[in-house]
Amino acid sequence: MQLLDGKKLAQEIKQEITAEVLRLQQDGLRLPKLALILVGDRPDSLSYVNSKEKNCLALGMLCEKHLLPQETTQESLLQLIHHLNEDSATDGILVQLPLPEHLDTDCILEAVDYRKDADGLHHVNLGMMLTGNPYILPCTPNGILHLLKRYQIPMDGRQAVVVGRSMLVGAPTAILLQQHHATVTQCHSHTRNLSEICQKADIVVTAAGVPQLLRPEDLKEGAVLVDVAMNHDEHGLCGDVYSQTTAPILEQRLAAATPVPGGVGPMTIAMLMYNVLELYRHHQ
Repeated sequence: MQLLDGKKLAQEIKQEITAEVLRLQQDGLRLPKLALILVGDRPDSLSYVNSKEKNCLALGMLCEKHLLPQETTQESLLQLIHHLNEDSATDGILVQLPLPEHLDTDCILEAVDYRKDADGLHHVNLGMMLTGNPYILPCTPNGILHLLKRYQIPMDGRQAVVVGRSMLVGAPTAILLQQHHATVTQCHSHTRNLSEICQKADIVVTAAGVPQLLRPEDLKEGAVLVDVAMNHDEHGLCGDVYSQTTAPILEQRLAAATPVPGGVGPMTIAMLMYNVLELYRHHQ
């Protein structure tokens, strides 16, 4: 079985970004810049924001962090977003979720200019992706696409199943696979006979967040598994299918699979950095 090593590929992508940013610096040009917004003091959210800032700076890009108090009003947050939208030196904006309950998350996210949408999840960007003319792509689905391409996994004419329909992962991934000429079946929590459907698929993408959602025998021999989920079982981190217990069986059964951890997860942050550089290119 070929291991789709997201950690290794993410590092390669980051090296490519670093090289391009270095060329910009040597040419005396403005550097790409990401603005991060965090409202409140949730430890997990602060950790995620700090990680994104660290990655950005490590690649030579600029990062501006806005840490706002829990009681920040909707109006003041919208004013900050408007200021960043108008700032010609800011290429990407990311509002860390979840927001405090008194704030309207949809309203806040839609206030970000789609041309500075680092996550690629603004409704305009999702609509442009749907038409096949994307301005920027969502990070995790784009990471999945990069993994399949870099490891030369054929999509054209293949049967693919995507388990999950969220706008964060499942729905955009299904669209991107279709645009690369796969025949896609999208499944979810109401799907009947899930194992029977997956047994016919050449590519299975799982993003349900349910440990042991599928057994190795529910996948066709020679299939490709992209396990997006990050769950926990008695052995530690696991996916919807991939775990310490199932890994040896999958290795004998599948043509390729993403490990958990070390598969899709590292690609998400790498694609966020890729998006910041891509938005910079658009602005230039």
